[in-house]
Amino acid sequence: MQTQLNLLFTPADFEALGRQSLDDAVCVVFDVLRATSSMLVALANGAEAFIPVESIEEALEYKRRIPNVLLAGERNGRRILAEQTGGADFDLGNSPREFTREKVEGKTIVSTTTNGTRALRACAGAKLTLVSGFLNLKATAARMAKERPGRLLLVCSGTFEETAYEDVLAAGALARLVLPSFPDASVSDAVHIAMQVYDKAAGDLLGAMQWARNARKLLNIPELREDVPFSLRRDVLDLVAFMDRQGRVRLMQD
Repeated sequence: MQTQLNLLFTPADFEALGRQSLDDAVCVVFDVLRATSSMLVALANGAEAFIPVESIEEALEYKRRIPNVLLAGERNGRRILAEQTGGADFDLGNSPREFTREKVEGKTIVSTTTNGTRALRACAGAKLTLVSGFLNLKATAARMAKERPGRLLLVCSGTFEETAYEDVLAAGALARLVLPSFPDASVSDAVHIAMQVYDKAAGDLLGAMQWARNARKLLNIPELREDVPFSLRRDVLDLVAFMDRQGRVRLMQD
């Protein structure tokens, strides 16, 4: 069976997945700045699970049902506070550097992330949905090769309704890693574009962030600017993260 390798650049692309059968597909979701990077760091530091939701209201509903969850989220670069929720401060923002072992070990975290949540939910019918970023590319590629699916879909979460440059870079990097395991794959033009974009930027990923709107925004917020180089570190985490059938992102143990 020939594997098809494709890449989805924007929400308009991935939201069409709901009209398809994904039974034979492995989806890999990227939201490098910063949702998937935060998920990976939290799981590496012992978090039990990471539950992505779209809104403050949805996060608060989880808290009412499961009081011991941690709430994570920001609005305009600042942690969500009581005046925005009607009563309770969130425990964490969205910076991956916040998800330390001391704060998250053994905890379930509910986090508001609009595009990352949309992308993950669009992949709910897949054979397997993996969560990735620069932090765990090699481990993700190895898992993809082990699965041998009919389709591999690299899903870039984007920003609002647009493409996010950093997601395309990470997807291109992963495609470069995984393609040798699928020498007969049918590779879409979108994947070739992402690989070419990555190849051009690979020698200086941080410098390439001048083209990335998300990165420019973060780099202009003093307390968040370090999130950019932090999230661009390649393969510092040897772990595979996946979304289970309940919509929780967890570590894959086998």
